Amino acid sequence: MAYKVKEIFYTLQGEGVNSGRPAIFCRFSGCNLWNGKEADRSNAICKFCDTDFIGTDGLGGGSFSDAKELAKSIISYWPGQFDSSVKPLIVFTGGEPLLQLDSTLTELCHLQGFEIAIETNGTLLPPSGVDWICVSPKSATEVVLRSGQELKIVYPQDGVNPVSFENFDFQYFFLQPMDGLHFKANTKLAVEYCLKNPRWRLSLQTHKMLGIR
Repeated sequence: MAYKVKEIFYTLQGEGVNSGRPAIFCRFSGCNLWNGKEADRSNAICKFCDTDFIGTDGLGGGSFSDAKELAKSIISYWPGQFDSSVKPLIVFTGGEPLLQLDSTLTELCHLQGFEIAIETNGTLLPPSGVDWICVSPKSATEVVLRSGQELKIVYPQDGVNPVSFENFDFQYFFLQPMDGLHFKANTKLAVEYCLKNPRWRLSLQTHKMLGIR
């Protein structure tokens, strides 16, 4: 299978339980909820995405002919020798990573000692070999991936009520204030909701605050 990758880079995870953890990010091109073109944003299912996932022209991006070639490229971003006390992490994201991620790629990364995480909208089921699943539901979609480690709602969203997801099988439930012009007001709403509903935690995009990728 060939893969289209927007970018690959090494940074700190900025969100959720693993916030602050070093990780290699592999951002696949493409999404099933928006084509990534600004001219079509108003007609997209997901209208608030803040990520460029079009094409293969980002740092480390490209077209990879098979899983072996892509795994080799991803792994090359981990610095130096592996420390046996630290599990190295790869985060597959997008766009929507489950349009491309498969068990062949996850197996090759596992063979090199990596833990594998995904950030997905939950409309597709993952292949075998994913260790950490973060689902971020979007309005007007059917979430078929209903178990994992993190459920993270960008908040507030029209048509998305956090209560609707509390019967899903996740370890952690997060609200993340929607970025943009109303970020301050959205943060206040998310904080108030978490205080009233202690099952939910606040997730902040710390990488934006720190000015890192």
